[in-house]
Amino acid sequence: MKQWGEHVYRIGNEANYDVENPEETVDVQKRHIEPWLAAVFQSEHLALLLGSGFTKAVAIQAKASASDMECDYTDFPLADNLQKAATMTAKTMGRGKANIEDQIRIANILAQGLKIMDDLNHESITAALDKLFKKFLIGISKTERDMRSAVEITVENGAQETTAPDKIDPLVMLVSFLLSFSSRTATRERLHIFTTNYDRLIEYGADLAGLHLLDRFVGCLEPIFRSSRLDIDMHYNPPGIRGEPRYLEGVVRLTKLHGSLDWVYRNGFVRKVGLPFGPQDDHPAINNNPSHSVMIYPNSAKDRETSEYPYVELFRDYAAAVCRPNSVLVSYGYGFGDEHINRTIADMLTIPSTHLVIISFSDEGKRISSFCKQLGRKAQISLLIGPHFGSMPTLVENYLPKPAIDRITIRQTELLRNRGWEPSYHKNEEETV
Repeated sequence: MKQWGEHVYRIGNEANYDVENPEETVDVQKRHIEPWLAAVFQSEHLALLLGSGFTKAVAIQAKASASDMECDYTDFPLADNLQKAATMTAKTMGRGKANIEDQIRIANILAQGLKIMDDLNHESITAALDKLFKKFLIGISKTERDMRSAVEITVENGAQETTAPDKIDPLVMLVSFLLSFSSRTATRERLHIFTTNYDRLIEYGADLAGLHLLDRFVGCLEPIFRSSRLDIDMHYNPPGIRGEPRYLEGVVRLTKLHGSLDWVYRNGFVRKVGLPFGPQDDHPAINNNPSHSVMIYPNSAKDRETSEYPYVELFRDYAAAVCRPNSVLVSYGYGFGDEHINRTIADMLTIPSTHLVIISFSDEGKRISSFCKQLGRKAQISLLIGPHFGSMPTLVENYLPKPAIDRITIRQTELLRNRGWEPSYHKNEEETV
């Protein structure tokens, strides 16, 4: 595989396209990309994998801050050993640079080892972990709070006054992005969203878009994670028809692979607490000892093997959803730095009828190109790489299909084709070419 340029797209079985200035030929590229994605999104099984780039894209558009994953070894004893082990773990996983998840994982292992040895340093490491968790949670809360503030200002003052003429409103962009993927005919299986993010931006966007999210949590006041509620769905009874329930449109399955800001471990259950979007730093749900309760990967609550539960259930859902015939996985903002996620994608592509669509702002650390080269399955991988294709506003305005189940346009096109008439937009495209 040749070296990629800054902007790359490859659709289906077409060759690599290295585009020097994609904005000059956006209409030509749209003719290739939009119909292909429209067909992909109506596949029998569709899954969407969202990484930290998803949150950053919305935050940039809303002029909000995005929480980082930088390591902080300031308050940790044996900091040099901890940093060395975290860096080694990150390289082993193909991530290159260690992030806060690597640091938390290694710190937990170190604390458990020192506790077995009756070394009092394990108490210092636990206290440092609490500070690190608290700082990380505050960073996520601030990101949500900044986005909510940006949205409230937009609603109060009007989108035209607060948004530059060349920028799409972040609220409209978020809703359109989610609807483009979730607008599937009811006879198809539900869109399944998987994310490694801890924030609740997906849930916030789904609420605004009117989407129904199905996860493994059941209940009203404090929903509890249930292993037995995987196949629940939503149906309705059409007027005048008895005994023939139909699938309700706008239903999406959501799996947060690394946990969430509002997950806690309490009294033997994983619960979802009532935490508002963008909570204040002193919110009572975010306690001062989060390493003992907050369910954020790779934390393990001290009274149970939560390093395996509930994450083993979540990754089982992930593997079961993507590793089957006629399935498509679309990744956006995911940097392919998690080996446990990449391994499942590689297994998926061993099934000839599966397909992978990678949409990314950049190829940081050459992880995406290395992953594709290692697999060697070009016919099963479509690429939209670069600042142009990975920009969410550009993606929503130009390349993602219309966020609706547009049966009227489909029937109109078929009718015109049967009559031998050519739609007017085809003529305009030929003149543009």
